[in-house]
Amino acid sequence: MSKIIQRASIALGSILLAGLSFAQAPGLSRVIVGKADVSVPNREAVIARVEVPPGGVAGWHNHPGDEISYVMEGEATLLIAGQAPRKVSAGEAFVIPGGVVHNAMNNGTVTVKLVGVYVVEKGKPLASPAPAPAQ
Repeated sequence: MSKIIQRASIALGSILLAGLSFAQAPGLSRVIVGKADVSVPNREAVIARVEVPPGGVAGWHNHPGDEISYVMEGEATLLIAGQAPRKVSAGEAFVIPGGVVHNAMNNGTVTVKLVGVYVVEKGKPLASPAPAPAQ
């Protein structure tokens, strides 16, 4: 019985550590600047200022709704499950449908700054870690 408890404790600890490392990922900063109800029941728009420093990686994740983002400064590589990598630069926008696993990395020399608008289900985390898709 103690072996089962020990294994369960190790598994739970691993899950918690994975969640902490995502929540505190040094490669991405997301500051919520506004929230408002939208016309779809049980959904809200969340507006955030997002930054990825040079060398930073957002980490594979998804959202419980659509992400609509506008790049204000810098250039990032957007990785979306099932698609070829895509560069997005200042002045460009992108949309990622809800639930789609994605990542972003900044291989440049300046911080990538963007405005992200997320139309998501109320009461759910804005972003959840996800495993990297198989290549």
